[in-house]
Amino acid sequence: MKATKNTVIMLATLLLSITGFAQVKTNLSARDVVGAPSIIPLKLEPEAKLIVDAPLAAELAAGKVIIQYRTENLKIVPVYGEAGLKVSPRIGHLHITVDNLPWHWADASNQPIIIVGMAPGRHTILFELADTTHHVLEKQLITFEIPEAAANHPHH
Repeated sequence: MKATKNTVIMLATLLLSITGFAQVKTNLSARDVVGAPSIIPLKLEPEAKLIVDAPLAAELAAGKVIIQYRTENLKIVPVYGEAGLKVSPRIGHLHITVDNLPWHWADASNQPIIIVGMAPGRHTILFELADTTHHVLEKQLITFEIPEAAANHPHH
């Protein structure tokens, strides 16, 4: 019985640690975590921000580009059109452009951007934070290098 109780406590602690509940979060208000309350008019909300990390280095060595991002004062959701401009807190999506190509894709998954099969060499990915009418609010350009050795790695 004691071994089972200890196992349950250990698993609960592990689960809480993984999900972040056991971590100490200082200086974060409720607004910092969940965003502005829906009763606040959009014109009073702070500007939307886009924070994009560098690609995961270990994955680049294998020829995979995995880039995490987050937003502030805008929630990424698959909603498009004029009516979305009236939603509070603010909503939108990303436009992703690879290597300055003349096309991009809209991403509303709120998940890391993952690209495989890129040729070795220098590449860029432009992240554009857009509102529901595709008006760009903020952008960030990420530059990275796929090593020559990555050409020999199989892609999954």
